[in-house]
Amino acid sequence: MQLITDPAVCARPGSPLGGKMISFRTSTSLLAVAATAVLAFSAPASATEGYFQNGYGARSKALAGAGVADSRDATAGSLNPAGLVHVGDELDVAFSVFSPRRQFTGTGAPNGFDFTAFGEHESGRDYFFLPNLAWSTRSFKNPLFDVMAFTMVGNGGMNTSYPTFPRPAPDCFGGGGAGAFCAGAGGVNMMQIFMSLAFAKQITPGISIGVAPIFALQSMDLRGLEPFAQFSVDPANVSGSRNDWSMGGGVRAGIEISPMSNVRIGVSGTTPIWMQDFEKYSGVFAEGGGFDIPASIQAGIAVDVSRQLTLMLDWRYIWYSGVDSISNPSTNLFGCPSPLNGFVGNPANCLGGSNGPGFGWSDINVIKVAAEYRANDKLTLRAGYAWNEQPISSRDVTFNVLAPAVTQHHITGGFAYDIGNGYTLEMAAMFAPNTSVTGPELSNPGHTVEIEMWQFDITAGVKYKWDEPSAPLK
Repeated sequence: MQLITDPAVCARPGSPLGGKMISFRTSTSLLAVAATAVLAFSAPASATEGYFQNGYGARSKALAGAGVADSRDATAGSLNPAGLVHVGDELDVAFSVFSPRRQFTGTGAPNGFDFTAFGEHESGRDYFFLPNLAWSTRSFKNPLFDVMAFTMVGNGGMNTSYPTFPRPAPDCFGGGGAGAFCAGAGGVNMMQIFMSLAFAKQITPGISIGVAPIFALQSMDLRGLEPFAQFSVDPANVSGSRNDWSMGGGVRAGIEISPMSNVRIGVSGTTPIWMQDFEKYSGVFAEGGGFDIPASIQAGIAVDVSRQLTLMLDWRYIWYSGVDSISNPSTNLFGCPSPLNGFVGNPANCLGGSNGPGFGWSDINVIKVAAEYRANDKLTLRAGYAWNEQPISSRDVTFNVLAPAVTQHHITGGFAYDIGNGYTLEMAAMFAPNTSVTGPELSNPGHTVEIEMWQFDITAGVKYKWDEPSAPLK
């Protein structure tokens, strides 16, 4: 990288050695450093709206994930790429400390066929780091697009870690055992990383469009599920703490329309992200290890009540039903030839089969409301609230001991403070109160299982804008 030390040259946007050239070289160097940090700190966790975070980046998290019609920074590439037309050359880096508190409680009488334990049991590993990186530039502006942006986000999916504890013989399927599922320490670690390269174009005043191809990488690690091997089409690939990886891709696209000077409407949709199968867990997930990432859509409106205050209302829909491993009812297990039904049935209904049991998650609607108040040239205050339908039914509590993603209410807030020289400090916090779902144990109707979770999240971020002409105003 060529170093130019004359501040007068660097500061002149019109100079052939200043403005865009310095902006591009510096930004790509910082981008490489930040991307390395994101990959290094990515870690699995149970997320909020099912297994998705309710926002990406400090601003989005403070607004409870609202803002599909109100993009003001480079993280727009992760929500609505059309909104990038309001963004200039900048780099946003944020890290969240996320703490989901998960537990399950079993009550009733054992019958010798119980998969899950009696008593109250908490999952360990309560703190996780979730990174977010976004970079946007106008350096490549051309007839096809005005702004290009790169985003990289870490997303937890399902995470639990239950310790080993003794269980009496009548309390465990097939005799004595230990731990949550009769096979010692048990749980699941799932991690996802999404990377996208977004392009946005203002096609006419008040209308912009954007598209962002997505590359995804996910990992899976299951532990303590060996007793389920006798219900699988591939018993050798059910459990065993074997980390497996898969890659895949999809597309996000969006549009933003401004029918009035102070009103914007935004719509953004993401296709399913088609992933490779988890070969090491072909005996667990339906269709031989299939685990695609569900499609979603988000639409919203933003109204500038004044130059200082913007109100937002968003709706999101997630199609968990599009992924069999997530949406198939756990009760499909009763159609599998197994000890539960005298070995009568269709192998397609066994774990790993074409109609194999899943977590039984339903599609969900999500409603988000938020406000952003620009108190002065330095300080911006943000607040939000999001509510989502319950994806888990009482029928499926047994398998969801692994992934008790039952939270429904998310209260958020945060601020941004311009500290000068192009830097802005951003903070956000989220609290999701305790929510639970109760139902019968899959193999013992007399055994009641309650799964529950509450969460909090603290995010710190830094945004850096390069010296350049201001991005178009809304």
